[in-house]
Amino acid sequence: MKTQHKRIKWNLATTAAICTAGFLAGSAWGQAGVLTRVPMQGGMLMPEVSYHAEGDRVTVDLSNIGLTAQLTPLLISHPNDTFDPDDPWFECLDPSRQGLAFSRRYGFEMHPNTDLLPADRELWIRKTAGSADLGIYDYNASTLPKRWIPIFGTAGSSTTAFWSGLMWHVGVTAPPGTNTYSATFEVYVVNTATGQEVPESSSAPFLLEWTCVPDDRPGLDIAVQAADDLVLTWPTSATNWSLVCSSNLLDGPWTPVEETEAAAIIGPAKVRIQGAAARQFYRLRRNP
Repeated sequence: MKTQHKRIKWNLATTAAICTAGFLAGSAWGQAGVLTRVPMQGGMLMPEVSYHAEGDRVTVDLSNIGLTAQLTPLLISHPNDTFDPDDPWFECLDPSRQGLAFSRRYGFEMHPNTDLLPADRELWIRKTAGSADLGIYDYNASTLPKRWIPIFGTAGSSTTAFWSGLMWHVGVTAPPGTNTYSATFEVYVVNTATGQEVPESSSAPFLLEWTCVPDDRPGLDIAVQAADDLVLTWPTSATNWSLVCSSNLLDGPWTPVEETEAAAIIGPAKVRIQGAAARQFYRLRRNP
């Protein structure tokens, strides 16, 4: 069965990404403050897409990308800053919540020498493969409401997305650490009269890769006791951190352990979790 390509309400016809400073509300750049935009975490790395009228197809040029983007948590890139709790990326990126590492360096743009796209053609992007823990989001801080919407298979979203041809920087996330991540994409042409992909219009698959860095949170030690109880300890010097738990590693929600019935505080920075209730994910979360 052929796929009908219909633009969803929040289509991705975004304006060019804003790359200027001005992330901080009420403070100068580099000082502690509340970030109202998601930092790019470095210079732009742009796959360039060309439409070829002869053949009704597209190609993607990666020759101007000489670096690998790095996913960096806010605790490392802006250690004294936080995100605005009212912004849609707060739960994903703020150190007091999931605290994911992130980057917006990779983006899509049309090659300067591309042929013009006919009126009855659209460009779509499809993710064909990717690391399991990699999240990708449609980001726009210039719209109201601001946008941080899962795309390309993230949180059950479609693996395909309409692209207007304007410069578009997606937000990419992963858990902080030393793992490497990758995703494979292809760009293809859709006939708007039929809503179907134009046969043999797709670019060759192209790979984008990311490195990642840890966020230097205090270490959390876990010991198994009798009756499958867990005892969790962390440095007593980590007074600005709280132990939280969740049954879902990526999406949360993360609940303070002291609010769960099965938890017993048995000393400074030391908690016992009873039996079956201990079957959760645990981490330390910086206090707001």
